[in-house]
Amino acid sequence: MRWEHLSGDGPAALFGTDAVTTRTFDTPEFRGITFHEVRARSILNRVPGASRMPFDWTVNPYRGCTHACVYCFARRTHRYLDLDSGRDFDSQIVVKTNAPELLRRELAAPRWRGEHVAMGTNVDCYQRAEGRYRLMPGILTALRDAANPFSILTKGTLILRDLDLLRSAAAVTDVGVAVSVGFTDEELWRTVEPGTPAPERRLEVVRTLAGHGIGTSVLMAPVLPFLGDSPAKLRATVRAVAAAGATSVTPLTLHLRPGAREWYMAWLARHHPHLVRPYEALYADGAYAPRWYQRRITGQVHELAAEYGIGPSRPGAARRPGTGPPEDEPDPDLGGVQLTLL
Repeated sequence: MRWEHLSGDGPAALFGTDAVTTRTFDTPEFRGITFHEVRARSILNRVPGASRMPFDWTVNPYRGCTHACVYCFARRTHRYLDLDSGRDFDSQIVVKTNAPELLRRELAAPRWRGEHVAMGTNVDCYQRAEGRYRLMPGILTALRDAANPFSILTKGTLILRDLDLLRSAAAVTDVGVAVSVGFTDEELWRTVEPGTPAPERRLEVVRTLAGHGIGTSVLMAPVLPFLGDSPAKLRATVRAVAAAGATSVTPLTLHLRPGAREWYMAWLARHHPHLVRPYEALYADGAYAPRWYQRRITGQVHELAAEYGIGPSRPGAARRPGTGPPEDEPDPDLGGVQLTLL
């Protein structure tokens, strides 16, 4: 995906004044963040056929993410906007301001077959920007009114704002919610996921949703080699997940695709330089840790889950937020279309 009218230097020339409205807000939570408000031509994004994702359709109201997780696999997608996958991904946020009304129209189209829609599988739809732009209430309302099944994967506590909408949607269609909690180590959280709510606050989301009849699973992702994978840390995380009332826990070992790999390894060199060589060895063959390592982590987590009375996601269940990374493809929601000035 490329932006139209690329010429010169700087954000204005990059996006083109006839394509994007660029805004900044002088409030503490948004200081240093630039929002590029666009009007997309489509919002239902078909996942490429070769993808490993367990669903076919996604909705992504944002590009880039203020969660600033150093390992985020979606970082590379910012390069399709001619932005970098490091600081730009954390601070240059694309907002599809017409997402709710566009989705309502696309769900009503004769060609739409009511297939499952996954959200939060690229960047978090409940990142901080959602507190200002409030796109998700309209999106959830459109899905509910169409009785269209959907799922949400999030690290954001803001999802609780939409609790009533989730409950009303769950009364008419299949709704899945998963919260991402890879570890409960607060010192690790502060450096590797600096823009996210603390792990305990995310587990409180699980607890609250469960208390209102919305079964919520936990995606234990990512498990960070040499940082969050000791038996004691795995046990602490699974124990906390179970105590929060999660319906299941599914581990996912860190993967380091291009874009994320460079940013993560730079972070590792600053914070844990003694681990650079072990990581280079573990990921010598590509983006994924060796299968023996993945099997070991999965086995340990599943044993702990059984001990604490929860388990992995059920095979063959209705499609839920995926556990694999997106393909390295441009976002069809924006790619190849003319964006109009707001």
